Amino acid sequence: MYVIGLQEMNCGIMSLLSDTAFEDPWSSFFMDVLSPLSFVKVSSVRMQGLLLLFFAKHQHLPFVQILSTKSTPTGLFGYWGNKGGVNICLKLYGYYISIVNCHLPPHMANNDQRLEHFDRILEMQNFEGQDIPNILDHDLILWFGDMNFRIDDFGLHFVRESIKNRRYSDLWEKDQLSIAKRHDPLLREFQEGPLLFPPTYKFDKNSNNYDTSEKKRKPAWTDRILWRLKRQPQANPQTQRPPAPNFFLSLRSYVSHMMYCVSDHKPVTSTFDLELKPLVSTPPITLMPEGLWTMENVMLISYSLTPDFPSSPWDWIGLYKVGLRHINDYVSYVWVRDNQVSFSDGLSQVYFNISDIPETEGQFLLCYYSNNLHSVVGISKPFKIQPGSSLAEDPLGESQPHI
Repeated sequence: MYVIGLQEMNCGIMSLLSDTAFEDPWSSFFMDVLSPLSFVKVSSVRMQGLLLLFFAKHQHLPFVQILSTKSTPTGLFGYWGNKGGVNICLKLYGYYISIVNCHLPPHMANNDQRLEHFDRILEMQNFEGQDIPNILDHDLILWFGDMNFRIDDFGLHFVRESIKNRRYSDLWEKDQLSIAKRHDPLLREFQEGPLLFPPTYKFDKNSNNYDTSEKKRKPAWTDRILWRLKRQPQANPQTQRPPAPNFFLSLRSYVSHMMYCVSDHKPVTSTFDLELKPLVSTPPITLMPEGLWTMENVMLISYSLTPDFPSSPWDWIGLYKVGLRHINDYVSYVWVRDNQVSFSDGLSQVYFNISDIPETEGQFLLCYYSNNLHSVVGISKPFKIQPGSSLAEDPLGESQPHI
C-alpha cells in the first residue's frame, strides 16, 4: 500500500475548479507511476492545498472498505481550510485504520496553537454509525504532514553547525514536538522514528541551501510522520504473558529526500511492515468470467456472495484493463440487477452486451462495486478478450453464425 500526503498545493480558484472536473496533476502523476506496479488509487480527499491519496494493490481491493473521508478546517477559527487536516477512514481485512494528513500553524511562537489544532483535528474524527466511532479505538492511526514544529532556544549558528556536522541528536531535546510528547500523555501514545536526517525546512527553492533570505529562518523538522497502535490487551494473570498481537506495525525506514528541490520543504517518507491476522479472509463477492470472451458475443459472468453481504440495486460490475489506475477507470460496466439472467443456490449470472465489450484484445479483469459499502468487494483473475471467429457460441443460446 502507498499513502501519500501533500500540503500547500496550488489552491487558486481556477486550479480548484479544474481539479474538481478532472484529476489534479499530482494524483495523475502518482497514478502514472504506481498503476504499472499494480497499485490502484482507492480513495482520495482534498481540502484546498491539502491532498491525501490511498493506493493498494488490486488483489487487496476486496478487503479494503472505505468508511469515510473527512476534511477538518482549522484556519480562520475553523472556517478556512488553508490549515487543518484531511482523513481517510477504512477497514483493512477487518481492522480499522485512520489516516490523517495535516497542515498546522507556522512560526516559532505558535507552538500552543499548533497543539490546539492537533487536538481539534483529533476531536473531529468521530465516525457515527460505524462499529467503532472513536478514532482512538481504531487499530492504527497514521498521522503526518507539515506540522510546523520548530527548534526552541538554540541559536541559528548552533543549529546550522549541528546539521553541518550531522549531530542531529544535539537538537532533539529542543524539538517542540518532542517536548510536547514529554508533557502530553495522549500525544505520547503516537510513535515516531528517530530523526536521523537533516531538518526539512526552510530551504531556498531549487537548492539544498537553508534559507538565505533576510529572515534567515532557523532550520526545523517541520515534516513528520507519526503512528499510534491501539493499546494491546493486558497480560493474562495466570500466564503473565500478553496475548500475541494480531496486528503489528514495525518501522523499516524514516528518511528525507534531499534531491527534490521544488519546494522550500524536503519530502519525508516512512516504510512500514504491517503484519496482521486477517479478521476477514473471504471476499464478499467471488467473480468469474464464463467461457472464452470475444469481441463478437454477449458474455456471461458468474458470481457468488456471502450470506451477510448487503446487496443493492445500484451495485455494478466493471470491466477493466489490467493496470487500472482507479476505481472509475473502467472500460465498461453493467448494473447487476438490470443485467441479471439467473439466480440459484447463491450463484448469480449477469451478462455483458456486445456493445460493452472493447474492440481491442488484451488482458482484463472484473470488479464488483458495492453501493452500500462504497468499495470494490470482489475481483476476478485476469483473463483475455480475443477477436471473434466466424462461428461463435452465444452463451445465452446456441451457436450463431457471424457474417
